[in-house]
Amino acid sequence: MASKKRGEVQLQTVINSQSLWEEMLQNKGLTVIDVYQAWCGPCTAMQPLFRKLKNETNEEKILHFVVAEADNIVTLQSFRDKCEPVFLFSVNGKIIAKIQGANAPLVNKKVITLINEEKKIAAGEMVRPQYPDILLIELEKTRKKPERERYSIAIIKPDAVLKRKAQEIKEKITMAGFVIEAEEKTMFTEKQVRDFYSQIADQPDFEEFLSFMTTGLSNVLIIAQEKEQDQVEENETELKETSEPPTESEVKKWDSLQKYLEQQHISQFCDVEDDEANVTKFTDVFFPDFKIAKGKKLQRTLALLRPDLLEKQDDVLKVIKDEDFEILMERQIVLSEEEAKMLCKEYEKENYFEALIEKMTRSPSLALVLLRENCVQHWKELLGPRTVEKVSEYHAESLCAQFAMGNLPINQLYGSDSMEAAERDIECFFPPENTLALIKPHVTREQRAEILKLIKEEGFELTQMKDMLLTPEQVGKIYFQITKKDFYKDIVEVLSEGQSLVMVLTKWNAIVSWRRLMGPVDPEEAKLLSPDSIRARFGINILKNAVHGSTNHYSATVNSNALFEEDAGEE
Repeated sequence: MASKKRGEVQLQTVINSQSLWEEMLQNKGLTVIDVYQAWCGPCTAMQPLFRKLKNETNEEKILHFVVAEADNIVTLQSFRDKCEPVFLFSVNGKIIAKIQGANAPLVNKKVITLINEEKKIAAGEMVRPQYPDILLIELEKTRKKPERERYSIAIIKPDAVLKRKAQEIKEKITMAGFVIEAEEKTMFTEKQVRDFYSQIADQPDFEEFLSFMTTGLSNVLIIAQEKEQDQVEENETELKETSEPPTESEVKKWDSLQKYLEQQHISQFCDVEDDEANVTKFTDVFFPDFKIAKGKKLQRTLALLRPDLLEKQDDVLKVIKDEDFEILMERQIVLSEEEAKMLCKEYEKENYFEALIEKMTRSPSLALVLLRENCVQHWKELLGPRTVEKVSEYHAESLCAQFAMGNLPINQLYGSDSMEAAERDIECFFPPENTLALIKPHVTREQRAEILKLIKEEGFELTQMKDMLLTPEQVGKIYFQITKKDFYKDIVEVLSEGQSLVMVLTKWNAIVSWRRLMGPVDPEEAKLLSPDSIRARFGINILKNAVHGSTNHYSATVNSNALFEEDAGEE
């Protein structure tokens, strides 16, 4: 499969400025314009059709194909921030038609009709029709200019995180008409607390507050006011779906997050910052890439290679890499009957459905979590039709056509249908797992920061975290499997030397992933066998080897409950 970028150069002229747009309008005949956003790229699914039309019509003088980047062309500003493909049709410099969506048959029909008209006009067989004007800039001018989006910062404090109130608070925030744009779980440094809470630094209990904020996990949120139209549609949907009358707080759109939290009696768990300068300062510290990430609109989706395709998985993985997808997680899995039926639901009325389910439940499939701008739609476009029988000239370069194999006429690859379905699929096939992690007292603050950075880079979520001086009783609960060993008393002594950072880490396959990141128990052995591991980099000896982690699911549950359940139960 030709990569997206190579295909565009060979087939379509790139228009990425207003001057090039004006020059393009001088084309004689028909110009088919694929209008795209920089963050999602042109519609690659339509390129086989355009190539077919170019070859079959053989009318290079009157048929042209271009891709136009809306972000950099003033005339196309009304198409910005829209992910649905749009195709414009220009005849002798006048936009005379528009088709939304990657509707290959409709675009094919429109091109053939317009080319035939141009031929008849040139031969004197018909008069040029009077096409209605397709307004572009004028439409944009009539739209109300959106206000610059303003953000607030909300900090869900450590006591709320320990008591597992964070999710409840976030749900209340979104119910009140606010949008959580970004979230970061972190333990504040002393400097950060002094900087961000400078307005209360002269209060008598500030040092106690400082200790409180620097010994537990906080959730930092970027909050935006939900757009008016989104709020109206959501309220209408909620009213239709429930028979219970909405409460005042559910109907009212709150302008002040602080007032709403006070009304809900949860303001003691969550601080709000609305000052623009302070919001900018928080954002730069905790979300340095926020503006870039927001502009990119990164998404995840689940991709699955069915059993027959595994012999060609390297070829598929190359396509995935060439199309700029990042593979976040992957695993081979033999599906249960329930899982197979969920993924093959679109084939349940076919006479080969039972044979398909049998194949999916007897041989391994390869499940992948992909990340990319406009990920869900782009992967679906690459896949093509659901069956080989529906592969036509419009889908000649689709993955369905390229990797048609086996004795069943199905697309050998799967992709989630929507962002919501993608998150459900990912949780089903890559279920999150918890493990207990501990950074030992001898590790310096600077080394701690490096270890926490490694943890985030490996995709772990910090579900719980607190800085604590472990008592012998707590050490016994963590190391309950080795309390009879001769060296156990040495472990107790090492952990009593100072504060340990105790964490619950969450991700798919968390226990194995954390033990791999830690490395072998002996730092000297780790330096030989796993030189990039935490113990190799920060361990001193077998006892002071920087970190500890649960060995299995049972110990992870016992360890986590022993150190965090008591806090969760306190009110």
